[in-house]
Amino acid sequence: MSAVSAVFDDLREEGEELDRMVAGLGPEGWGLATPAPGWTVAHQIAHLAWTDRSALLAVTDADGFRALVEKALAAPGGFVDQGAEEGAGLPPAELLARWREGRARLGAALRAAVPGARFPWYGPPMSAASVATGRLMETWAHGQDVADASGVVRAPTHRLRHVVRIGVRARDFAFGVRGLPVPGEEFRVEVTGPSGQVWAYGPEDAAQRVTGPALDFCLLVTQRAHRADLAVRAEGPDADRWLDIAQAFAGPPGAGRAPRTGDGEARV
Repeated sequence: MSAVSAVFDDLREEGEELDRMVAGLGPEGWGLATPAPGWTVAHQIAHLAWTDRSALLAVTDADGFRALVEKALAAPGGFVDQGAEEGAGLPPAELLARWREGRARLGAALRAAVPGARFPWYGPPMSAASVATGRLMETWAHGQDVADASGVVRAPTHRLRHVVRIGVRARDFAFGVRGLPVPGEEFRVEVTGPSGQVWAYGPEDAAQRVTGPALDFCLLVTQRAHRADLAVRAEGPDADRWLDIAQAFAGPPGAGRAPRTGDGEARV
């Protein structure tokens, strides 16, 4: 299996796992508040359905996607929230069906893409594999919000490696979007996956390093947990600063999550 087909398969599996989590929910479950202020479980799924449709447009209709970007630029503060709000107002069965259809259509379009083709996005143009990686990261992150709202503890999987990779690659963006100078040297990132394997990036002899469990790193870069509650560690001032601002998603910096109340000790 090629690396490209593997990420397509992993994207499908990530969506299927979240689908199983919400498929049996009643109206009360879809209305549960999630850690994202103002967003219910329905908002989370509606947002994923909306961004899947946006990605499908980017892959199949570049002009149509550019028109969508113009709308986003005209209302940068509320464009995403508006899409989630509209979808969340649908009956749960209809919302679920729309999300499923969009996932299937996007998956088919990505697999049919011409090798080497690049597609427009809200940031730099991306390959089909990069589009799939971004969608997987978002599906996992919003799935975490749904899991937290539903009281579900998800077992980490090998698919986290895609979230780790996009988080590492977004390092310079996290600094730049905040108007901070981008570090001139590479960091060494070593995180431990769910099966005990180490996923490593950057020079082995780098002076600045980030280490910890892959799950915690993913929670950090998707801003699903506060750094103080995670077992991710930094060596070096720039690496330490990065852990305060890391984000794996495009767009403006997020507010992140507040530390858990209690003794304040990091999870290990």
